[in-house]
Amino acid sequence: MLYLIKNLTGVGCICLLLGMVCCKGVSNDVTLSEQEELRNHPKYNILFFLADDQRSRTIRHLGNHEVQTPFLDKLASNGVAFNNAYIMGAMSGAVCAPSRAMLMTGRSLFNIMDPSGETIDKAHVTLPKVLENAGYHTFHIGKWHNGREAFSESFSDGSKIFFGGMHDQYFVPTYEYNAQGDYSKEMLNPSSKEHSSKLYADAGIEFIENYNSKKPFFLNIAFQAPHDPRKMPQRYLDMYDPDSLTLPSNFQPQHPFDNGELDIRDEWLAGYPRTSQEIKANIASYYAMITHLDDQIGRVLTSLEKEGLMENTIVVFAGDNGLAVGQHGLMGKQNLYQHSINVPLIFMGPDIPKGKTVNSFSYLFDIFPTLLDLNGISLPPTVGGKSLKPVLMGEQLQVRESMFYAYKNFQRSVRKDQWKLIKYNVNGNVITQLFDLNVDPYETTNLADNDQYQSELYKMNNLLQEMITKNNDKVQLNEKNWGVPILPAWKDNVDADRLAYLKNLAKKERALRGF
Repeated sequence: MLYLIKNLTGVGCICLLLGMVCCKGVSNDVTLSEQEELRNHPKYNILFFLADDQRSRTIRHLGNHEVQTPFLDKLASNGVAFNNAYIMGAMSGAVCAPSRAMLMTGRSLFNIMDPSGETIDKAHVTLPKVLENAGYHTFHIGKWHNGREAFSESFSDGSKIFFGGMHDQYFVPTYEYNAQGDYSKEMLNPSSKEHSSKLYADAGIEFIENYNSKKPFFLNIAFQAPHDPRKMPQRYLDMYDPDSLTLPSNFQPQHPFDNGELDIRDEWLAGYPRTSQEIKANIASYYAMITHLDDQIGRVLTSLEKEGLMENTIVVFAGDNGLAVGQHGLMGKQNLYQHSINVPLIFMGPDIPKGKTVNSFSYLFDIFPTLLDLNGISLPPTVGGKSLKPVLMGEQLQVRESMFYAYKNFQRSVRKDQWKLIKYNVNGNVITQLFDLNVDPYETTNLADNDQYQSELYKMNNLLQEMITKNNDKVQLNEKNWGVPILPAWKDNVDADRLAYLKNLAKKERALRGF
């Protein structure tokens, strides 16, 4: 793989070459004065780490004292961490695909054209394309779940690219890519026993050590961890004794009602009813994968520092969605509880305050406008996210007053202040949950039927209708089945052979935990 010539900028400003702003893919609305501003504004390198299925509350520095994450702790202690960063949801069981499509386009769930996220419409200019047009060298490593054509439209270069949602962590089929748009398949040698997290970290280190250009870079490293199959070097699993781990306060043997998606691949990863023993074993393996991932992130950060690039680089860490792992009787992310939509989000870099934790509401797709704002790059008109820079810099407490979430056509939710409403419609059976997250952060006490909270319930129901309209959602709350075509059950979209294969994988995964 060929890389560009060594970065000579070190610490300080990077000026863009004349004419780079007007490349194909950026809005034609950029004026000459705006081009001049872009050329004269310092541009920082961007290193973006994206974890797969890592929920919020899985970083020691941010309050979870049972997980070991020394490098993410260091990142958080030297930057700004968001407690209330969320995905908007998904229209398919593969939640990570639309999550990543929203992130890369800066657009909300009902405005990404393909609601499954498996493809990205060419009308939506992506973050790496905007950065490339502003003078960046853009490079992707790891998981890309939004189609090969979208990748070619987005990145100028890449290595160890995995096109898919999940795979055995030690035998990931990856591709190399070049500026001519060619892919060269490289199936990993099974005898190498190289874990995907290390594979991607190695590629990131190679890129950093060999980078040799006056251009700033956007290095996007998208891991597959801690997504199952939860395999990692044994020494990481040995760090966690399942019996010593705390069972979450919202643990339940089974979900109390049909939420529309109880029979799906993710939910097969533990037996029914859930037992405390099996859930603790799953938490142990989940934390072990996060600690292994943390070590790989640390290796990349060490390389960045060694090459003298840390002071001129914005580092971002985020998760593409959360995961239940036993909470509410669930294992997966096909729901709108906090554990499945609340994700980690950390910014560290030049001029960004250190050791700050904020409660500002944010979506993952706000990362796009935030990075452009931090670098003085004009925002394309296709982007609907909001810049978090005012929050990062302490100029504002919030850029959003409320949040909206959706899963398929049978779950909708809104959040404002401490109040959260979730509404379900499964086969015409409507169930409402109202939670006060200030006193009940684990969503264990439903207040919807409590007379004392009917005023809040009324307000939140009105907010839900308002947000449905605002976000171009087709759901009609006053109609049976919400007036939208019923999306097929997950299993109806999977052929018999694939279904058997996935069930066998889930069986093997349980066997890894001893069940």
